[in-house]
Amino acid sequence: MKNTHKFIGVLLLAGVLLSTSTRQVILAQTPKGNDVAVVVNADTPISDLSLAEVRKVFLGDRQYWNAKLPVVLLIRAPVARERDVVLRVIYQMSEAQFKQYWVAKIFRAEITSPPKIVYSSDMQYELVSGIPGAIAFVDAHDVHPGVKVVRVDGMLPGDKNYPLR
Repeated sequence: MKNTHKFIGVLLLAGVLLSTSTRQVILAQTPKGNDVAVVVNADTPISDLSLAEVRKVFLGDRQYWNAKLPVVLLIRAPVARERDVVLRVIYQMSEAQFKQYWVAKIFRAEITSPPKIVYSSDMQYELVSGIPGAIAFVDAHDVHPGVKVVRVDGMLPGDKNYPLR
């Protein structure tokens, strides 16, 4: 019984620590070892993008890799750390601004659908490896075989000035 109370206390404490305001402070202090990798389907004809090009892709401004291969955007669900990094570094938006951005793009007929929301790392890897043209962000320490890691500004995750952390 005593262990059950301790467990519940730890869960409550974890919930408090992961509240939105505390979570933003924690994310701002993320160590360099927590890089986020840009991955694409192994057959996608790119291996290096500038940070500006990554932004264009994820903002839906670049919708094709080539004449026959559309970009398929995959992004983690709102509670994933990778999504927080993407919102902060790539989109430079809050969660609410991100949602409004995609609604506006669809309303203006600039795109046909927003990024596909992915709820787990395993699902994300399965989709990236199985869908030609797919692109996603993953924890750099958890890159699976079957996907290609894209250099950003000529750098890979773990490099000194890698921009996605």
